[in-house]
Amino acid sequence: MSVGLSEQESLRYSRHLLLKQIGEAGQLALKNAHVLIVGAGGLGAPASLYLAAAGVGRLTIVDPDSIEVSNLQRQILYKTNHQGRSKALTASAQLQALNTQIKVVGIEQPIQQVGLPNWLADVDLVLDCTDNADSRYYINQACQQHKVALISAAAIRGEGQFVFFNFKQQPTPCYQCIFPDLADPNSQLNCSNSGVLGPLLGVMGSLQALEAIKYLTGQQARFESQLLTFDAWQMQFNSFKLGRDPDCAICCHH
Repeated sequence: MSVGLSEQESLRYSRHLLLKQIGEAGQLALKNAHVLIVGAGGLGAPASLYLAAAGVGRLTIVDPDSIEVSNLQRQILYKTNHQGRSKALTASAQLQALNTQIKVVGIEQPIQQVGLPNWLADVDLVLDCTDNADSRYYINQACQQHKVALISAAAIRGEGQFVFFNFKQQPTPCYQCIFPDLADPNSQLNCSNSGVLGPLLGVMGSLQALEAIKYLTGQQARFESQLLTFDAWQMQFNSFKLGRDPDCAICCHH
């Protein structure tokens, strides 16, 4: 644990230090935090940029994919000359260049292959920025079982979804019991087959970073166990209170 902020850190984060909700204690909490970001695409790019800029001390980025030209419409971490490179490693290099005072690690593997349960013992918060149901269910189950808070977001076409599962405070609903129908592969939409409005990813990824900073600095999360939806075309947010599915195999054991 750090005993205080250095002079350079105090200058870098001076705008945070002016906020009564953060201050020096909150900034130190960010400095000592470890956030795992799964997915370095449209959601992971803005989320990780803001967390790196905010001074989260350790960021681990997991993504098995390489950068393609079609990613550049919305994945703002990457440049044209990054095509063909690893997303995880390129993202970690970009974030490290943004803030040399933090530690960023990139892992070029699917989340199912990195030994997630072992990682979670050393992680304060997980951001699910993936684009497929299998990964979402896997992350959800691991975080629920190990009682690690999870912030999940999604975006397709012009529609965004955001939900915060604070598994450290049991009981709470989980992703599996709220979205059971996604287990059907025929029901899955993604950017490749449905399209997505570029800035929508920035909105949803920024919401993930915003709630992450609030959680890590001890602020009460307004949207715990609520589904927040955003219609980019109408510029309209809606929220829905969530309850546990008593038949859910993940968060309701019989």
